[in-house]
Parts: sequence; C-alpha cells; structure tokens
Amino acid sequence: MIPLDSNSYLTGAEYLVKALANKGVKKIFGYPGGAIMPVYDALVDSELDHILCRHEQAASLAADGYARVSGEIGVCLATSGPGATNLITGLANAYMDSVPVLAITGQVATSLIGTDAFQEIDIFGMTLPVVKHSFLVQSAESLPEILTKAIAIAQSGRPGPVLVDIPKDIQVTEFNLISSLHSTELGDVNESKNKTENDAVKVHSIDQYAALMTQVQSLLELSAKPLFYLGGGIGIAKCESLLRQLLHQTSIPAITTLKGIGCYGEYSLGLGMLGMHGHQAANLAVQNCDLLIVIGARFDDRATGNLERFAPNAKVIHFDIDDAEVDKRRFADVSIVGNLTDTLKAFSELFMLNNVNHRQESSERPDWGKWKEWCRQQKKDFQWQYNPPGNGIYAPRLLKYLTETKDEQRVIACDVGQHQMWVAQHCQFSAVNRHLSSGGLGTMGYGLPAAIGAQFAEPDSCVINVCGDGSFAMNLQELITLVRYRLPVKILLIDNQSLGMVRQWQHLFFKDRFSEIDLSDNPDFVQVAQAFGLSSMRITHKHEEQAGIDWLFSEKGPCLLQVCIDNEQNVWPLVPPGADNSEMMVQSDG
Repeated sequence: MIPLDSNSYLTGAEYLVKALANKGVKKIFGYPGGAIMPVYDALVDSELDHILCRHEQAASLAADGYARVSGEIGVCLATSGPGATNLITGLANAYMDSVPVLAITGQVATSLIGTDAFQEIDIFGMTLPVVKHSFLVQSAESLPEILTKAIAIAQSGRPGPVLVDIPKDIQVTEFNLISSLHSTELGDVNESKNKTENDAVKVHSIDQYAALMTQVQSLLELSAKPLFYLGGGIGIAKCESLLRQLLHQTSIPAITTLKGIGCYGEYSLGLGMLGMHGHQAANLAVQNCDLLIVIGARFDDRATGNLERFAPNAKVIHFDIDDAEVDKRRFADVSIVGNLTDTLKAFSELFMLNNVNHRQESSERPDWGKWKEWCRQQKKDFQWQYNPPGNGIYAPRLLKYLTETKDEQRVIACDVGQHQMWVAQHCQFSAVNRHLSSGGLGTMGYGLPAAIGAQFAEPDSCVINVCGDGSFAMNLQELITLVRYRLPVKILLIDNQSLGMVRQWQHLFFKDRFSEIDLSDNPDFVQVAQAFGLSSMRITHKHEEQAGIDWLFSEKGPCLLQVCIDNEQNVWPLVPPGADNSEMMVQSDG
C-alpha cells in the first residue's frame, strides 16, 4: 500500500505503480521503451505482475481479453510514438465492444511536446474517437486525481477504454503525495465510480419509470408474437442469472447478437444468433415477431440486414444503459435507460404481479402458445446438419466436437473470419464471458492475445484460441508469450490456405474474380509452432476429427492443432447485402 505519512514523496512513476496495485490491478500487459522507462524502473519494486507481450497491439488485445473474462479493468502499457500508436487497434476494439481498458502511455518530456521530438506523437488526439476519455498529464501532482477518474470512467456506465498519456519528466518528478491526494483518491475508487455510474443511468424519474413499465405491460398484453433480442450488455452488467429467471417466467422465445451468445444458457426457446450468418430460425423469428424486447443490444447492421425491412411488424421495447443507443437506428416504442440489473428486476416483478402470460379463455389478449410452437418448429426444421459428403474435415462438425468434449468452464477466444462465424453457430457457451470475439471492429489477430489475457484471468480454466490461417499470422509472435509464461492455451488453427471470408464474398458477389486471397504459400504451421516450443500436430481427414480434439485437450502445456480443410467450405446461411434477414442464402445457392 502507498505510505501516507508526512514524508510521502514519490516520483510520478512510483506513485503510478503503487496506486494501480492499491486500486486492485494485478496484471499489466505491455512493452517497454524510452519514454515509459521510468515506469518500468518502478515496476522492479512493485507487486504488479507485468506481462511482456511481443507487440503493443497484442498487449492491448490481451488487456481486452483479461477484462472480458475477469470482469475487472484490463491495463496495458506502452512507450511514446510507435509504441502508443500500436495500441490504437486494441483500444478501438475495446471501444466498439464496451470493454474497460486502461491504456498508459509514455510521452516525450513536456518541454519537447510540439517540437517533433524523437518518437513524439499526439496520442491524446489520435485516440479521441476510440476511447471514452483521454488524459494528458501535465503535472505529477495531478496523477492521483487523473488515475482515479480514469479507472472510474472506464468501468462505469457503458464501459470502455481510457487513455492516460504521461510525459517522461512527470514520471521522474517527485511530489508530496499527502498534499495531492483527495479523500476519494486513496486507492478506493468505489465512491467516484458509483457517482459516475449513477449520473449515467438516472435518466428517468420514479414517476417516469413507473409510467414506462406500465407501457411495457400494455405492449406485452397486446402482443401475440413477442421475442427477446439479447445483446452483450447482459454479460457486461453481470445479470445473466436475472435474465434466465425472466426467460423461464415468461417462456418468450429469444435470439442473441454475436456478443450476446451464452447469455441464456440451455434455454429451450433460445433460437440462436441472428443476422448475416445467424441461425435460420432466429432470423425468421425476428422477421415474424410483433414485439421485439431488446436488452443490452444495439441494432448493428450485421444483425439487422436491411434496416427498413428488419422486424417489419414489430413494436420495440429497448432496455439499455446507454441513452445514445436508443432510437439511433430503430425507433423504440418504449425505452428504459438504466442499469440492466435494475431494469430486469423491475421487468420480472412486473411480469409476476400482472401475470401477463396467463391467458384465460375469456381474455381478449392473444395466446402466445401458437407462436412458441411455431418457433420450436423452426428450430427443429433448421437444425444444423453435420454430415456433408466426402472424407475431408468439416469445420462445423469439428467445432461441435470441441464444445461437446470439454466442460463448460472452457473459454474460446476467436479470431475474425469464417471460423469466427462457425464458432458462433456451432459451439455452446455457458456464459457471455466464455466467448471472446471481436464483434464491432472485427479485428484479425485478436484471438491469440485475447486468449493470453483470458488465461491470466483464469489460470485454471481451459482457454482455446480458434483461429484461421490468415488471422493467426497477424499476431503469431505471441507464441513466445505462451511459452515464456507457460500458458496452457490450446490453439485450434483452421487452415484453408486462403482468406476464407473474403474468398467467399468474391465467389458469391464478384463473379469469382479472386483477388489477393491465396495463402497457399503459408509456412508449415506445425513446424513453426514447434520452433516456438509448442507441441503441435496436423489432421486432414474426417476420421481424425475426434482424435485431434482429444489430443488438443490431453496436452498439458500450450499446443497447436492444425486442421486442414477445403478452401471452398463456406459459412451458411448468409444474408446478402441489401437483403432482409428472411432472404438467406443457403448452401445450395452457391
């Protein structure tokens, strides 16, 4: 803990590392350099556990994965110039997916700012569009207040990344800690965090809130085909148990976004993911419902397809913590802005008190029974098929084996591409934070660093990185990090020797005019993994699928299973550009 006697003089760097430890930070992912060197010097005597990644982008993505799995803030550290700019993709990724990340960057000395000094860059200005807030520290004495605010902002309301840029001279300047600290800055940020959060969500007065819940009740009573549309906000708010209670109370069918996968567990009326590569039953349900109950989700273009024809007959109830998401793309007939834990409790109580699902014969309210049976039938009619002809490996079947073989404590961190959609379609998850995927930004190279962060967050869990050969190559250097820290991450590399998703689109929509998607000159990834120190093996035929998965889980340390598939395997179904979600292309279409 930080000493608080009258002789509490610390440099800015010393204060930073001590304060982070006091505020509950355990892991920092980073890479050293000149302008951040005083902080790295202070880390030598710190209780913080610094993880040396081999690229700053990987450090920010690892912090993202750590935050998603642990529920705590993820922290990354980099020097000025290229070190700082390399963090930007990871910060944008966290911003798009609402992940609390604190990025700390070194900056040139204050006297050199604006002189085009060596490795000087305006990282404050460059990151403004992709962070919740940015700070340029202008005095050592301001560090306590800035750090407290930065952590509170990152974690409160709708979470997101915050940047703190610290000039090198401020890192080495001594200051009197006692005279700089305020009562909320002694290491416990709860008061500041709660104030920020309460300010963000107290949008409605009590009377307004009651009136809005009455409107919710009215829409439910008039609805014949209600549908829950569930997003990643449920996991962020840590209210999955409340949601599952509500689902079982109401027996209303449910669909999820990519980031909402895992929120409802094993719910019999869960229809899967909607959208461009969503389940047919989910997409048909959303197009036929008459009431869409949106919880912690935004109307992302990949989810809605043609927005003008999305859920054309539906009224919309929208629950979210971020007022900016309400009415942004689809008008909400009723919107309730606030903490999802509170709103779901209120919704559950409303349902229990009014028993809106109880349909007596004399009631004029519509019966939901036919709608639920229709949804069950769609789920049955469009269940996945896993036996295509041929002796080659079929990626969806392999991924089905993956989650049937290992217990529910597994975490799967995806890269971006066809394999990402196959994981979303064919793997089962017990909670939102068991499925790590770059939803908003679509960051290739996300999976391996995110898996590293996840493994540090839960050392005893089985963490799997499912990747494609294109995305794997983007942060392949982090295999060194796996070996250095003896992290038992399992890498499932689905290798079709092409940029599969781009190839699929060029095949379907660009008349087979293939452009720069050929990766047939990839190295031998089994030998590459072995050179880094990982156990590795390759499978190529259908009869090897289960044995390959069994080998992956039997290995004690980090390992890689290369899975060779035909490069003409496509992701189905597919909602083509400009179409609505009922206009899905299936395998026979191309």
